[in-house]
Amino acid sequence: MPKMKSHSGLAKRVKRTASGKLKRGHAYTSHLAANKSQKQKRKLRHAGLVSTGDFKRIKQMLQK
Repeated sequence: MPKMKSHSGLAKRVKRTASGKLKRGHAYTSHLAANKSQKQKRKLRHAGLVSTGDFKRIKQMLQK
């Protein structure tokens, strides 16, 4: 059987933490920053974790 390929676009956007969770960046950061409050931009800078509802699907996309 052929081997599974990881989704290369997703692999560039997600990193695995030491405990096995998936770390991701936030959306809404690339443009139109003048319309966003300083508080919103500051919070978007920090990385977030993949939600539990999406974790199974995203983990499957990362398998090699």
